[in-house]
Amino acid sequence: MPTRPPFAADHVGSLLRPAALRDARTAFKRGELSREALTAAEDDAVRDVVRKQEAIGLHSITDGEFRRDWWHIDFLEQLDGVEARRDPTTASFHGADEVVPVLTVTGKVRHVRPIFVEAFRSLKSATQRTAKLTIPSPAMLHLRGGRPAIDRDTYPDLDEFWADVAAAYRAEIAALAEAGCTYLQLDDVSFAYLCDPKIREGYVARGDDPAAAPHTYIRVINEALRDRPANMAVTIHTCRGNFKSTWMASGGYEPVAEALLSGLDVDGYFLEYDTERAGGFEPLRFLAKGKKVVLGLVTSKSPELESVDALRRRIDEAAQYVPHENLCLSPQCGFSSTHHGNALTEEDQWAKLARVVEVAQTSLPEPSRRP
Repeated sequence: MPTRPPFAADHVGSLLRPAALRDARTAFKRGELSREALTAAEDDAVRDVVRKQEAIGLHSITDGEFRRDWWHIDFLEQLDGVEARRDPTTASFHGADEVVPVLTVTGKVRHVRPIFVEAFRSLKSATQRTAKLTIPSPAMLHLRGGRPAIDRDTYPDLDEFWADVAAAYRAEIAALAEAGCTYLQLDDVSFAYLCDPKIREGYVARGDDPAAAPHTYIRVINEALRDRPANMAVTIHTCRGNFKSTWMASGGYEPVAEALLSGLDVDGYFLEYDTERAGGFEPLRFLAKGKKVVLGLVTSKSPELESVDALRRRIDEAAQYVPHENLCLSPQCGFSSTHHGNALTEEDQWAKLARVVEVAQTSLPEPSRRP
């Protein structure tokens, strides 16, 4: 049997929305389809995508984030005190023709109801394998807007803001644990973004400290995870942006590696490594003992299928810094971080995930399967 997550062959979570689901969501937004009918379409799509993940040999099974429009906004705007606004003056993705909404804090941040618990229960009921839930990291409430996006009358002291955010996350995590969640992933682009000099300059321009930010984010994430049960494995995923196959940031992990890889109370790290924009594997030397790194060597941004030999070579390069038994393999990000999806087909997506499983089975077998 596979070991505790993350698994040798894993994936970030989001998957391309099938045409029937896209059509149903469009009809719902136009007022042509009821909420009940949309939920039924989502249920059908989730059951189908679960079967496909199982068929190619994955042990971590997600719902593809099929019930969301955006990987982060659908969760965070359900917290009291959080709103999503479109601000064309903020940084945009390279090559993208659409502005991603920015989250703003307009009042006290509170968890007033379960957010993704029902979605998780639905997923768990659809598979006998490990149901994995992805949620955005607490840092996403600060990354793009920073101090100016957090109401000063409500939060003159940011320590109070972060305390409320961590408490809200603890409430959701407790509800998920009660529903049987044993594999939770925090999606967080902040650490990878802070490897980009231009984004660090943006922090300074708005009055934030890019050197202090990673330590703040780590402290808050650890506070959010403080009460998680022992049987809940937690990973964090960080990348340089993934919106309709475009990207936001560039730069190796060195500026944040020591704090990130030694300071977080997680079981594993999903790290983007599909292009030169992510730099080399040297920062992996900071990985804390017993933690795992999931190498994001397979790109979700384009259809070209990575060769087995090329992936094996890259894994061996990473093994100079992290033992093979602590390495896993995945795509660098999801295939559809937003409902728009990336520039490849569902056939391309499944071929890439099958390639991840193929290479992991021969190059990164689960510890319990080793002789």
